[in-house]
Amino acid sequence: MTAPAPVVLLLAAGASSRMRGTDKLLEPVGGEPLLRRQARRVIEAGLPLVVTLPPHSPARQAALEGLTLTPAVVEDAGEGMAASIRQGLRAAPEEAAVILLLADLPEIEAADLTHIAGLHRADPAAILRATAADGRPGHPILFPADLRPQLARLQGDRGARDLLAAEAGRLRLVALAGERAITDLDTPEDWARWRQTSDL
Repeated sequence: MTAPAPVVLLLAAGASSRMRGTDKLLEPVGGEPLLRRQARRVIEAGLPLVVTLPPHSPARQAALEGLTLTPAVVEDAGEGMAASIRQGLRAAPEEAAVILLLADLPEIEAADLTHIAGLHRADPAAILRATAADGRPGHPILFPADLRPQLARLQGDRGARDLLAAEAGRLRLVALAGERAITDLDTPEDWARWRQTSDL
């Protein structure tokens, strides 16, 4: 029996607090809000998509309108990334590996996700973590289905860092082009610097 395709958990329930009043996930990239761009990249890769969202987020919900995805509202989003992962897992297809994808990585492409999904088919027991071309660790990260119970028990804002350490023997690094795996934009200054050099 063929294993199901990995499901992408697009983690978009953060408060964007470092943007000082604006929402980084609604910043325009290539003529559309970053959140919509990220979701479309997953859909283009042919992977099932769950998007975690904070409560009372009409603008983010509107940015996703018309796309084929499963929204997952994270009522306790203030706890941090673990709450998003737990809620996303509840909405994800059972028995599928999960790809954790941060919503503020504007340079990730559909081909990157397709590549990681292909590596998973070839080595279903491996944890696959994207890195920059020079090896600096980043996102997305694929966790095999057997680690879903551990992901579901995560707490706080450390994400899956402790699980990665505990399962280090299964970790396989996947270099992506340039710095796309580590280019996350959290502040207005980050966005301004990125726009000076990006062609997106």
